[in-house]
Amino acid sequence: MRIKLIVLSLIMIIISLQNCATRPIQEEALVPITLDNFEEPPSPERGEVVMRAMAEAYPNHIHSVERRNGDWAFILRDTWFYYADGKLLSEDQREEAENYRSLQFYRYPAELPEWIPLSQEQDERIRTRRRENAQNPTMRSSFLDVLWQSTNFADTEPQMVRIEFLGKNFQVHKFIHDITMVVEAQIRAAARADPVIQAWIDDLGTVASWGWRNIAASQSRSYHSYGIALDFLPKVIGTRQTYWLWTIQHREDFWNVSYNERYHPPAAVIRAFEANGFIWGGKWFNYDTMHFEYRPEILILNGMPPAGRITEN
Repeated sequence: MRIKLIVLSLIMIIISLQNCATRPIQEEALVPITLDNFEEPPSPERGEVVMRAMAEAYPNHIHSVERRNGDWAFILRDTWFYYADGKLLSEDQREEAENYRSLQFYRYPAELPEWIPLSQEQDERIRTRRRENAQNPTMRSSFLDVLWQSTNFADTEPQMVRIEFLGKNFQVHKFIHDITMVVEAQIRAAARADPVIQAWIDDLGTVASWGWRNIAASQSRSYHSYGIALDFLPKVIGTRQTYWLWTIQHREDFWNVSYNERYHPPAAVIRAFEANGFIWGGKWFNYDTMHFEYRPEILILNGMPPAGRITEN
């Protein structure tokens, strides 16, 4: 019996390593699930709305939102950052604004929109956009590095703390430790009343969290590099699709994969994360249904202010 348990443990470790090894380095999601008009165009009015949402999302970090040097700006850790068409640039970076990309303050629906096959015109626009993005990679500003005190690996590693979450052990940024524990408590409470949620917990195979890496085909770091993103994979995913970059390994038109063919966590799990500042990658057009990342500003901008916020400095 003991030998059997050891063998089973080794098999689970191998499966876990294979899941981590076979996932491509994360590529930025091109657009959320609402393909057309997914992000409001930059404007002074939009700049004020975004910058005030950022201050609301990170109240212990961002302050002094004001109009400054022809743009909306705020102070983060003694540094002024400017809206700069959604790029959130420091004073020095404004001089080379064309080299930076927007942080994407996009529309995020409260409910998963109805899945509708795309037209041939939309299909071609997606293919064109993918080609253009691959040919013109840009990078994010230093804003996330400053916010999460994570300019390089040596700075980032001490920011990570190990947590126990739904029976899995992994590392996250210390700033989101408490809020992640609130999410777990809400999921477990929901599971006591719903066997479907408990079955999802029991079926969890691996959880990928902190990992130091860039987004594929870009000069920007993944949200996993900051320890503020989590990926939940079941023990057996079968033929269900979960990540668009995995899908295109066997079919280019990943956008034509219907919801019924995708792996989705239970709705109560998604709601628990969203209630505490995380967004779910299953609502992106470039779907990543196992993925959650901490971006409370997106929820605030879409009229879904989370009840929980980080409080550490």
